[in-house]
Amino acid sequence: MGKRRLPCITNDHTRLWLLLLIAYLGRVTATTFIDGSSSIVKLNYGSFQGSVAGELEMFLGMPFAAPPIGNLRFAPPEPPIPFNGVRQATTFGSACFQQVQPSINISASPAVTPPITPGLFINVVKPAKIPSGKALPVLFWIYGGGFQVGDTSLNPGNTVVSRSIALDEPVVYVSANYRLSALGWLAGKEVKEAGIGNAGLRDQRFAMKWVQDHIRHFGGDPNRVTIWGESAGAISVGAHIVVNDGNPTGLFHGAVMESGSPLPTVDITTKQPVFEQLLANTGCTGSADPIACLRAVPFDVLGDAMNLSDSLFSFASRIIPWQPTVDGDFIKRDPQVSIQKGLYAKVPFITGDCDDEGTLFSLSNTNITTNEEFLSYMENIYFRGLVSQEQLAEVAAAYPENVTLGSPFDTGTANAITPEFKRMASVSGDLFFQAPRRFFLQTASKTQSTYAFLFKRGKSIPILGASHGTDIPEFYGTGTDPDFIGTDGLAQGKLTCFIVNFANTGNPSLPKNPISLLSAVDWKPWSSSPTSPPILTFLDPAPAISITSDTSREEAMNLLSRISLELDSSAGQ
Repeated sequence: MGKRRLPCITNDHTRLWLLLLIAYLGRVTATTFIDGSSSIVKLNYGSFQGSVAGELEMFLGMPFAAPPIGNLRFAPPEPPIPFNGVRQATTFGSACFQQVQPSINISASPAVTPPITPGLFINVVKPAKIPSGKALPVLFWIYGGGFQVGDTSLNPGNTVVSRSIALDEPVVYVSANYRLSALGWLAGKEVKEAGIGNAGLRDQRFAMKWVQDHIRHFGGDPNRVTIWGESAGAISVGAHIVVNDGNPTGLFHGAVMESGSPLPTVDITTKQPVFEQLLANTGCTGSADPIACLRAVPFDVLGDAMNLSDSLFSFASRIIPWQPTVDGDFIKRDPQVSIQKGLYAKVPFITGDCDDEGTLFSLSNTNITTNEEFLSYMENIYFRGLVSQEQLAEVAAAYPENVTLGSPFDTGTANAITPEFKRMASVSGDLFFQAPRRFFLQTASKTQSTYAFLFKRGKSIPILGASHGTDIPEFYGTGTDPDFIGTDGLAQGKLTCFIVNFANTGNPSLPKNPISLLSAVDWKPWSSSPTSPPILTFLDPAPAISITSDTSREEAMNLLSRISLELDSSAGQ
């Protein structure tokens, strides 16, 4: 499909939101320059030649599965098609279909919907020089984008690998694309009967299996794989932690969840109205075999239909049409129920959020300006009409109208662009991010090493504060800490070093490498203090960090977690 642009949007709040959206999608500057050719890697289905950029060797755009077209549209991934000869692996493969999001008329902004060359591609970035016989730990990245947009090229990983080399703790970085929107997350009773739910998660899992089969050819150790994601990518990591009743079958050995956790998840059949609307918009209503009809529809027609569904920033906010669901097969039950049952992967993990996760998503419902409208929204949208009036009253009391208590937190009366905005933002951030993170930690910290972080930088940003996605530069080593320039000349975010440590040792504070400038930081496991769990907190001004207590809004978050579990139980999940 060709490029699409939407009309210029003039609302100031919306303009600010959209500018932040570009950052949220991870458009971190990390340009790759090609210096020369590299060795050829021979896999069991074909050979690839990558490229060298300084100290890095990159193999980009390698297919890890057959193109999901024709009868494979919506289907679980299948092995890649074998080929003869040597293919060049020097550019990223095409992004999967991107559902149209609101945009602004900026000449330098990327196309909303890129040209489509269907395929599932994987990338490997590694040190150019790896001693013979040495196998390096692997970081497997899953991008975010609300399960509707996202691409591996947005976070190439070169800065992470460069930093690992400078620390003398080298890693191999892997990223893979996965299907988005209806292509990856089709749901409904017919989808359940066909056994094709959660195709996007199946894509990710298939790419993890590719790593197990092939990463040794790139100098990686398949027995030391850390899966890492942000936003929808972190939610995906949380899902993989409970898949297969928590048995990772050797696919990963550690996890990092950046603004996302194992979330309360609805049953696949509850999405039937969304499925029926897709049928109507593609002309498949009344078909004897609706899935076969959707597979036969020209892609332009299907793409237009997907673009008619709610976007990431519709009025319903985080209640999006395309997302992981409980299909009874790949995801057997609500992930939080799996956590209660102890059916989750017993691997060390890092998990954390930005302080003001809900502000960005609450800009789409600023027409809610009264307590009555707030309560109605909570009841019918966030709690799906299943909450009792008593529970609703408890939520209203836990999150009062007092703007000084809302998000952006700790900003007093500032940023109250409507009487209910900061209140909405605080509930949204806690319900979808902070409370699920703490719920998981409360259980998993008793069975494995767990580490928590909180990103509170950017409080001076009007309206949004320390909003969703603002921590990405800290992870990807493109931060601007004035006293944190690495030996490789790159301005580095502290979390870059922590994640490299974690990939190598399972402990983000070890080894105590003097050039990381983090030797004085002692980031202890969340379980080290039962009454005051430690959380690594990033503060203004950079590069300030501190160990604080993960107890903020404790009663309110426990309330949200309890209601979520009760609603899932009442819905029969």
